[in-house]
Amino acid sequence: MVGCLRRSRLPQVRDFSVSLYQKAVAGLLFPLHERLKGHDTIAVHKAMEASQWLTPQALAGLQLENLRRFLLKIEQNVPYYHDLFKALDFKPEQVGSLADLQRLPLLDKATIRAHTDALKARGAQALKRFNTGGSSGEPLIFFLGKERVSHDVAAKRRATRWWDVDIGDREIVVWGSPIELGAQDRIRLARDALFRTELLSAFEMSQENLQLFVERIVARRPSMLFGYPSSLALIAQYGLEHGVDLAQLGIKVAFVTSERLYDHQRELIERVFGCPVANGYGGRDAGFIAHACPEGSLHITAEDMVVEIVDSEGHVLPTGKSGEIVVTHLFTSEFPFLRYKTGDVGVLAGEPCACGRGLPVLASVEGRTTDFMVAADGTILHGLALIYVLRDMPDVANFRIVQESLALTRVEVVPRNTLTRTMVAEIESGLRARLGEAVQIEVVEVDEIPREASGKFRYVVSRVTAL
Repeated sequence: MVGCLRRSRLPQVRDFSVSLYQKAVAGLLFPLHERLKGHDTIAVHKAMEASQWLTPQALAGLQLENLRRFLLKIEQNVPYYHDLFKALDFKPEQVGSLADLQRLPLLDKATIRAHTDALKARGAQALKRFNTGGSSGEPLIFFLGKERVSHDVAAKRRATRWWDVDIGDREIVVWGSPIELGAQDRIRLARDALFRTELLSAFEMSQENLQLFVERIVARRPSMLFGYPSSLALIAQYGLEHGVDLAQLGIKVAFVTSERLYDHQRELIERVFGCPVANGYGGRDAGFIAHACPEGSLHITAEDMVVEIVDSEGHVLPTGKSGEIVVTHLFTSEFPFLRYKTGDVGVLAGEPCACGRGLPVLASVEGRTTDFMVAADGTILHGLALIYVLRDMPDVANFRIVQESLALTRVEVVPRNTLTRTMVAEIESGLRARLGEAVQIEVVEVDEIPREASGKFRYVVSRVTAL
């Protein structure tokens, strides 16, 4: 049990048999696994390990070559884009710069839903059906081919190795996934065991489960953690409150993704687990877009991706300006994501990273468009402006802020003891100061705040169009 671990010292032991096993997994089992699945992951990863050190100019040239090849493929094989290019008199072979992409319309979820069959390449084999979690509306159904999966897995592995961990190192994953029982899922669990990955479900972050999660991490002594920042922060907080020394386990890095990483979460995770936090950005639909290196820069997977930042009218913004992130994944020729609107807000950096990689950098990912609030006077506010009203209240255990309209914002609060009138007045005053004095603030006490269907947690949800 957790209680008996409070005063335990956990010595650092170098296990050479473990190191040999990791090398066997990375060098033998994983390549065999990918070959049996028909993936080109190993070759793609080898090329990426080299191309990351190209100059920014050389990488831009490689990116342009990959873009032309992608556009030619989808013109020939994808009915939707064959017809679109013809209607626009757009000729892929004449593309001379990334700016030429701006002649093509943005792709949104509604368009994909309306043209799903026409977006499948003729003759595409073994496409797998996926869907997004629907955190900002109706879930999106789409398809991935082996080409796309190979590139995403290779890009993830490259980013993992930046932190001196690799496939075959012990890993604990805290993710929005049930404990699977089907035949295919049993195969997956067996594979995870061989690769030394253990899954903990982020659907249920109860006190009982948090205790079990801490116990599993202590027993497993993983080299790396992977999960939602909110989930790892909750586990860290539980360990801290119960006196469990998690900083002595030898964890090298905590990878986080799929949610906005807040500063207070990073600080807590790093302090409790005694390791750096590496932020990643991507999605099931858009792919593996960017990942942090040890210098702290969020590097774009430029060999596979063209990232644009656009305003509310769809116009491309210059470097340093904040807007919606639009992605073209250059290895989705079987079901294209071309100028795809992610619904996330970010900024491109103008300077290269000190790490020496030529990969371009996202200066920041500021959250989803629905993470921004609109004040009564039309001012757009980042959700952080409201979040810290409640974060600074010691008697608030958890909360969610939902902007229902310009006139009404609802706040769900899980108090540590009881929601008092003084607390309600402080919440109302703090939010009205930012949203407008006439705005109705409805504060509701709840026992818990459920996560979304995907397992993610969101502090702020706005039903008012902000961007």
